[in-house]
Amino acid sequence: MQSRTMVEPTSKATVMAFAELAFAQRNPREAAEHYMREDYVQHNPQLPTGREAFVQFVAGLLEQAPETTYEIKRVIAEGEYVVFHAHLKMRPDDPGRAVADIFRVQDGRIAEHWDVIQPVPEASVNGNTMF
Repeated sequence: MQSRTMVEPTSKATVMAFAELAFAQRNPREAAEHYMREDYVQHNPQLPTGREAFVQFVAGLLEQAPETTYEIKRVIAEGEYVVFHAHLKMRPDDPGRAVADIFRVQDGRIAEHWDVIQPVPEASVNGNTMF
């Protein structure tokens, strides 16, 4: 059994490289083939499970909204889990959405994904930003 300190850097590096390739470089197919397990499980109830479903969803999103950005604000890693706190925007003037993406890495590849998505409001009662 690997110690937590041995797993975290590898899991974090895997998910960071995946996000860079899928979103920043806009190559979801290569990202999925290289960084996701073939039996990848999607927990977002609005998306089918599987690598190909991820590729089709992200490719379609980038085609429909070519100015989409996904800016990672924080990364938290513990064992096989990696969490992104990110800002997703479909266009530059879009206030966007705050996203918490949770990944589970198994054997060096992404095995599962969960997400929580919340619109960024125009104003905040407490004066704090979502990021």
